Amino acid sequence: MIFVKDLERMTRFYRDAIGLAPRPRSRGDDWVEFDAGGAALALHAIPAELASDITVTDPPVAREATPLKLVFEVADLDAARRHLIDHGAVMFDVRPWGACDGLDPEGNVFQIARA
Repeated sequence: MIFVKDLERMTRFYRDAIGLAPRPRSRGDDWVEFDAGGAALALHAIPAELASDITVTDPPVAREATPLKLVFEVADLDAARRHLIDHGAVMFDVRPWGACDGLDPEGNVFQIARA
């Protein structure tokens, strides 16, 4: 589960950029759940009174104090990296072992890696 400031923006990112499918009947006003290939990824809206104190920059900066890194396997690393950039992700250089870190719109670190 990732706690998020902007549930709609983050839902679009994980659905459209990462390519996860929302699970049927798993959506609420402050919650959405995705099928992540044998696992579930949930986004939970941070309550408005707490979210108002959180700043999200554009482009985002890494939430380095958050011990989270989701890893998604991809068949074509370069194509996936371009697709993510086209959908607003901040993507870093591809590492020699075939992986690339990125930031979602709120600065959560994720990685794509060759399958």
